[in-house]
Amino acid sequence: MSLYRPFSRMLIATCIAFLMAGSALAETYSIDKVHSSVAFSIRHLVSRTSGTFNDFAGTIEYDPDHPEKAQVEATIQVSSIDTGNEKRDGHLKKADFFDAAKYSTITFKSTKARKKGDQLLVTGDFTMHGVTKEVTLPVEVLGMGAHPRNNAPIAGFDSQIVLKRSDFGVNSWTDMAGVLGDEVKVSLTIEAMGKAKGKAKGKAKGK
Repeated sequence: MSLYRPFSRMLIATCIAFLMAGSALAETYSIDKVHSSVAFSIRHLVSRTSGTFNDFAGTIEYDPDHPEKAQVEATIQVSSIDTGNEKRDGHLKKADFFDAAKYSTITFKSTKARKKGDQLLVTGDFTMHGVTKEVTLPVEVLGMGAHPRNNAPIAGFDSQIVLKRSDFGVNSWTDMAGVLGDEVKVSLTIEAMGKAKGKAKGKAKGK
């Protein structure tokens, strides 16, 4: 028997084992809503008005050795908007703004990712008010580790982006200069957790 055949089989098996080992560090994290926030602010007259969305969910697949393979999916419930004023929140849910009855969710699904310095640039399809546009989130990895209670892998992420509401058809009051701005500053602070792995062994650490 030729020595080439068993050698080639061994080489293929080694490559497969290497690839499996290389992907072993990849984790799928679920966003921990209790320890995360989706916040925004917008210009109003001579100051800014801020608020949050309190109901959201999503998953993040991330491997620190291969950040370019990161995948993100997230959904925000529009009806959970909270600006600290019930009357204003009710107005924002109506048809002249978010039209929550018709467009109940805001979604993001990543299509690619790449490293740029200390940041991870995550590009994907962002859908709001029935309009989908490609956006890129500059993401900072705040830290990774194991949860002290159940040893589940945890990871923290932070991102800020400026969106124009007029790009998504949320046009009310854009023609009233100086009353309500078009640009919306969005701030995401995310803590996410993977599957529990048993008794805790260590503490979370920064990036």
